[in-house]
Amino acid sequence: MHAGSQPTQQASSRGVFQAIRSALFYLFQLLTVAPFSLLCLVWAPLPLHWRYRLTILWPRLMIWGAKALCGVRWEVRGWENLPDQPVVLLSKHQSTWETMFFIAHMPRELVFVFKRELLRLPFFGWGIGLLKMISIDRSQGRDAFEQVVTQGTRKLEEGRWPILFPEGTRTSPGEQGRYKSGGARLAVRAGVPVVPIAVNSGDCWPRGRMLHPGLVTVSIGAPIATTGKTPDGVTREVEAWIETEMRQLSPARYSEPWSPAASAAAIRRERASRAIESSN
Repeated sequence: MHAGSQPTQQASSRGVFQAIRSALFYLFQLLTVAPFSLLCLVWAPLPLHWRYRLTILWPRLMIWGAKALCGVRWEVRGWENLPDQPVVLLSKHQSTWETMFFIAHMPRELVFVFKRELLRLPFFGWGIGLLKMISIDRSQGRDAFEQVVTQGTRKLEEGRWPILFPEGTRTSPGEQGRYKSGGARLAVRAGVPVVPIAVNSGDCWPRGRMLHPGLVTVSIGAPIATTGKTPDGVTREVEAWIETEMRQLSPARYSEPWSPAASAAAIRRERASRAIESSN
């Protein structure tokens, strides 16, 4: 009885230890975000390039903190697939981790698409507002996409890379949402390629939970040309590459190879899971 209970006690101790590490990381976030936000106001008069370089020190610090405090390591496959030209990045989205990693470590300045209401948030809104990203007014309905095209095309001309999450929100490891064509439509209208990105960050930083030690792998695919293609066609290519690659990064999370049928089944499961979460 004593021998059998020992593994359980060890697992419980590890869980408590990891909870403490996660709490320390979240405290680290809390204690650093306000000072950095105030510093953003200090360097607001500087040119955009310098504001960007200084502001991304905070997400870079958070990626370091997740590794130092919680054991969340990372690697990148396919750096060579990032071209020296305008592109739209389309990425899997499982965690807060990649929103910090991409802006901190990509070789060009990135531009996220976000709700204009976020600009009103203290601290976070101040920082993102000073980086001149793509803010949209969702109350405008379909006209909101024209805001993305207009602003996104301008950012591409400035040498910046728009990045979008085609599933629209975070998905749980092993699941997928419906791939929307907004990012592909921007790329087609602007005449630039898209770059698909797979990332398994949800294994280490699940939504709304404590962080777990492990290796996050970011896999960058080869650029996908958009010339002569429809946005829906480009989106299907992006989905096929990302979801196939996810099965290479986290094989234990998937029970079958990717296919359109598997995609439809995964979307139904994800919707059912979200419906259950909403009802609780």
